[in-house]
Amino acid sequence: MKQIAFAVSFALFIASGAHSQTLTPESEIYDGFEAKDLSTIWSTSKFEPGAVVMQSDVVRAGKSAVKITIHQGDHYDAADPGTGTKENERDELLERKDLWAEEEKSYSYAFSIFIPQNFPIVSTRLVLASWKQWCPEKCAPENPVVALRYVSGVLSVTLQTTQKNVTLYRTKEDLKGKWLEGKWLDFLFHLRFARAENGFVNGWLNGRQIVNFAGRTAYNGGGYEPRSRFYFKMGLYRDRMRKPMTAYFDEYRKRAL
Repeated sequence: MKQIAFAVSFALFIASGAHSQTLTPESEIYDGFEAKDLSTIWSTSKFEPGAVVMQSDVVRAGKSAVKITIHQGDHYDAADPGTGTKENERDELLERKDLWAEEEKSYSYAFSIFIPQNFPIVSTRLVLASWKQWCPEKCAPENPVVALRYVSGVLSVTLQTTQKNVTLYRTKEDLKGKWLEGKWLDFLFHLRFARAENGFVNGWLNGRQIVNFAGRTAYNGGGYEPRSRFYFKMGLYRDRMRKPMTAYFDEYRKRAL
């Protein structure tokens, strides 16, 4: 059934051209990372060559999953004194532009992450997945609206629609090496991006609800367009540091609610 769903979705992608993909609750974008090469639902603009590898040693389902490894200087951005942004680097999968979410519409996103036992536990800012509001030129602030973070061994979900972010969930539970017990981190998020109070963020981790937020979920003003779009990324995005990091991602799904 997964292969059929993916084939149908892929056909829709091709037909859509450069236009926004219209999703319904009955249609699904799916990537189990089973192909030799990265699916065309992802842009290659946010990672260095060689950072994203299909492999079969660590998988959530099927025969393969994607392994992402970041090294110092990958896709480097200099510090910005004006915004207080530190030097940062990334290797991330970015959903293709015609698939970006639309403001005032509701979506479901699911994906699985495996954090290996030797993953560095450091205080450096690290984002594993995020949703960002598209900025046409220069916006303030430019932080992700919703972000899944892993810092100092603490996993958290944050929301930001003003100058400060709000923590919606945090846990200090040891999440490394869960695959050794047959357990990945399975995330499911239901989101509606809105600059009024009709937005929401609901999240589940391994079937247990961890986030239940209703309210504003988009920036208003600050250079953002009146009717925004929102793009999803997953991978490794961090402030610059020396140690490499590796994480695994699998079973990505997106649909309309």
